[in-house]
Amino acid sequence: MTIFDLLSMVGGLALFLYGMHILSEGLEKLSGGHLERILEDLTSSKWKAVLLGAGITAAVQSSSATTVMVVGFVNSGIIKLSQAIGVIMGANVGTTVTSWLLSLSGIESDNFFIQMLKPSSFTPVLAVIGIIFIMFVKSGKKRDLGTIFIGLAILMFGMEAMSEAMSPLSDMPEFTSMFVMFKNPVLGLLVGALLTAMIQSSAASIGILQALCDTGTVTYAAAIPIIMGQNIGTCITAMMSGIGASKNAKRAAMVHLLFNVIGTVVFMAVFYSLNAFLNFGFMEASANKPGIAVIHSAFNIAATLVLLPFSGLLEKLSLIIIKPDEEEAKLSQESKAFVRMDSRFLNTPSFALEQAASHVIEMADITYNSLKEAVSLLFKYKDETADAVESKENLVDQYDDEISGYLVKLSSKNLSVKDSRRLNFLRQSIGDLERISDHAMNICDLARKMQKKEQHFSSKATEELRIFSQAVLDIVAASVRVFETEDEAAANSIEPFEEVIDVMQKEMKKRHMKRLKKGKCTPDMGFVLMDITGNYERIADHCSNLAINVMQLYEDDTHAHEYIDTLQKGEGSEFDIKYHEYLKKYELPKGKQDSA
Repeated sequence: MTIFDLLSMVGGLALFLYGMHILSEGLEKLSGGHLERILEDLTSSKWKAVLLGAGITAAVQSSSATTVMVVGFVNSGIIKLSQAIGVIMGANVGTTVTSWLLSLSGIESDNFFIQMLKPSSFTPVLAVIGIIFIMFVKSGKKRDLGTIFIGLAILMFGMEAMSEAMSPLSDMPEFTSMFVMFKNPVLGLLVGALLTAMIQSSAASIGILQALCDTGTVTYAAAIPIIMGQNIGTCITAMMSGIGASKNAKRAAMVHLLFNVIGTVVFMAVFYSLNAFLNFGFMEASANKPGIAVIHSAFNIAATLVLLPFSGLLEKLSLIIIKPDEEEAKLSQESKAFVRMDSRFLNTPSFALEQAASHVIEMADITYNSLKEAVSLLFKYKDETADAVESKENLVDQYDDEISGYLVKLSSKNLSVKDSRRLNFLRQSIGDLERISDHAMNICDLARKMQKKEQHFSSKATEELRIFSQAVLDIVAASVRVFETEDEAAANSIEPFEEVIDVMQKEMKKRHMKRLKKGKCTPDMGFVLMDITGNYERIADHCSNLAINVMQLYEDDTHAHEYIDTLQKGEGSEFDIKYHEYLKKYELPKGKQDSA
């Protein structure tokens, strides 16, 4: 084997690993978080969990990605440890799809259609389609599909390059004798575990083993223990993801290790005991790619069928190894508030985005309730309500910091066009929600000052303020609904509502000036009233921003000022109808003006 063969082999390995990476990434993007949401929702039964784990792993081509995601789910409290076990077992079954895909290169036939099943035949076609989709198609989903095709093509080309570069090894006595050593089950197991732990992918290490099979020097006696070790080595990724996680998440990673270790020990004990009596003839035969795929699948399916009924025992064993403590028991609900935005999910950006969005929705609900309580203080002051508003304001600030930081980390990931737009939507929206919360705190502070100075509005001013306050609460509630549902049609109704708020604020100011001129209003109470209505008007502006943020999800070039400038406000327009509808609903009472 020359230095050039070695370079070809290393280059082939690099292409193989890179192809697997972008294939997995493309599949995850195309799923848009749907696969992960299914995994989150449908783990009620053991067998369902196994099928889900297998299906998702087959789809994203990575058992490591699935198990890391499961560790994150357990850490976040989204699923229980007992639910996670079936998914972990299913992930081991799902990863065998890759070995079957790679085994297609061994197909031999003169039939055109069968020949097209060979990777060397169909990967050039996939590469051409993939590059066309990436370079010339604007659709985000088709570009993701193009990435999948390119990833699969690179993976297969890498596999072919490795196989060709390794073929001269069959003539090297040193290389042949090395595989004689691997016939020792313990040594072969250690080699397989170490190789997989280094590259953190059992599918990739199986691919390398399949490429080595083309040399004809790898027997089944050497391959079987290596395959067993590869299943143990793949646990390193989940174990690493458990570092710094909750004890339950560490237990999920431990269950993954226990499943593979126990499964390997049982399989090897039974297999080699039978071999000692029956002396399997195929053990000294040269292994091939389909044979490796069969062994890999048989082991993982058998281990799942045998150990799934004992999943409760695996859970208990993980609890014995990682014991509960007082700190875990006392973990408060407040400290769990942001645990669902787990850094492990950043490797599956679409799901990480879903988790961030769920927290922004929580933030929106807290903001609305904070404003509702702050407004109530203007009419009936209570210290406990004021304290609750202040507490909610601090919580909203915490949400703002935590979500913003998480989205910054997420923005550095390779996101689809749709996910990038959604990330910007969330970043802009949390800024508006945080400002609404600030204005709620401002209103709370104004109510406190009035209470301390024993100041009150007159009955007429109170009546006007009640109507104005209700209008503001209603526009915030409507905007939060628009944000949560991402309803573009409903978002169109916010701007006419915001203009009605502007009109009401100007009307309140005009009535105040009349009272001031007639000496029916004190300057101090006038300032308080103007501060309140000024906060209301700015809250409505942020509601308008929230609605425009929703529209930007559907339009690439929507900007706030451009949108407002192009609104059709003529008589009889949809805007005009909505505007007059709101104007009538929140009309201020007419009649002689009282003192403020």
